[in-house]
Amino acid sequence: MASSRRLQKELSDLKSCGVKAYESVEYNESNLLHWTVLLVPDKEPYNKGAFKVNIDFPADYPFKPPKITLATKIYHPNIDDKGQVCLPIVDPNNWKPATRTEQVMMALLALIQEPEPDHPLRADLAEEFSKDRKKFNKTAEEFTKKHAEKRTRVNLLETIVIPVDSTCLDLTIAIQLLRSTTTILVSFAIISCSLN
Repeated sequence: MASSRRLQKELSDLKSCGVKAYESVEYNESNLLHWTVLLVPDKEPYNKGAFKVNIDFPADYPFKPPKITLATKIYHPNIDDKGQVCLPIVDPNNWKPATRTEQVMMALLALIQEPEPDHPLRADLAEEFSKDRKKFNKTAEEFTKKHAEKRTRVNLLETIVIPVDSTCLDLTIAIQLLRSTTTILVSFAIISCSLN
């Protein structure tokens, strides 16, 4: 079956590509037509959690697009309460058989991180996003903290500026905690700068 070979290849490519936009790809070897991906946005207000995405491929994939739904609740103008996504790349009228699942995931990530209020599935959120971005971001961040999946990797970045006479030290500490191991990575960068 051609779609099975294509899906196996795409699965292999997706798992080995090294993109940090997703943490895991789950599937059942007896049914390659359903995948679950854990998407990890890196921009506020969605960077406080991970989002479970269901990818359902039709039997005649790649000639028809996969169906993308979010299983994790999200406060977003382009994703409705049922997890349906307004994503042009998988619209049957736009679909091209050469489109890869990785491209679909990157398009979804871009949409999550940069909502498109002109093409909403939730008009109330699109209006809030357009008229009061600060309120929208605060609510979306709180919603993410409450409903999103936990990330496997937690990235913390702190910058501390310490004035010293006419110079200062910019001390940047990056800590990456890996929940699956006890590894803690700490890196320091000290940069001299002048104070005006």
